[in-house]
Amino acid sequence: MKKCLTFTINLNINSMKTVKTLIIALLVIAVTPLTAQTADEIIDNYFENTGGKDAWNKIEAMKMTGDASMGPQSFPFTQYLMTDGKMLTEIEFQGQKLTPQAFDGEQLWGLNFQTMQPEAQDAEASANYKKNEANDFPDPFLNYEEKGYQVELMGEETKEGTETYKIKLTKNKVMSDGVEEENISYYYFDKENFVPIVSEMVMPVGPQKGMNVQTKYSDYQEAGDIFFPYALETSYNGQTGQSIKMDNIEINPSVEGIDFSMPEKK
Repeated sequence: MKKCLTFTINLNINSMKTVKTLIIALLVIAVTPLTAQTADEIIDNYFENTGGKDAWNKIEAMKMTGDASMGPQSFPFTQYLMTDGKMLTEIEFQGQKLTPQAFDGEQLWGLNFQTMQPEAQDAEASANYKKNEANDFPDPFLNYEEKGYQVELMGEETKEGTETYKIKLTKNKVMSDGVEEENISYYYFDKENFVPIVSEMVMPVGPQKGMNVQTKYSDYQEAGDIFFPYALETSYNGQTGQSIKMDNIEINPSVEGIDFSMPEKK
């Protein structure tokens, strides 16, 4: 009788443990889909909330106008961006239209403000731009796998007083003085609206190499069929370097007559 009783008690205890385990498992299954997110789910929500991937994929060109501030100086600017990578930025300064940076599809160039002559950047800078920034338009996360990029969810973090998802974006490696360097950025997506509000990176190339670069994105407004940040602020090692305020963003404008190639020196 004693053995039988002991066996019965053990059976009941084991049964209770099994039931408890099943309840916990069911609770985990029930809660997980509501709280867990993957990097791709966050990115999909971002595009869905800003117009949908169909609308984003229809973008072939963009014209942005506004004001760019660097320190105490502010300049009206116009920028053209194309899906083939071509880019042209113009600013107005003392009644003149100047081109601080442009990309014709192969060569990165811009105005040398000391000589006031157009000047091509070195082959390394052009190659780096071609395989990364030229692919970023209209958004680095759009069809990111086709660009050779990778994404990874790093967790959750409070940024600018907002709860965010932190996503690591690894783009194509770049060359710096003949040495291959990693090209990694971190984007912080607002958990409520699923839009980036901050991006951070350590600059891998150029005059700012090694600097901590942070860009803040705000004032999301409708541009055509998508929502786009109309205000951007970039800082270097914690010091504000440039602020951009858009007045207008035109989707798929006419680019007839826009010359992206570097003019001959005067």
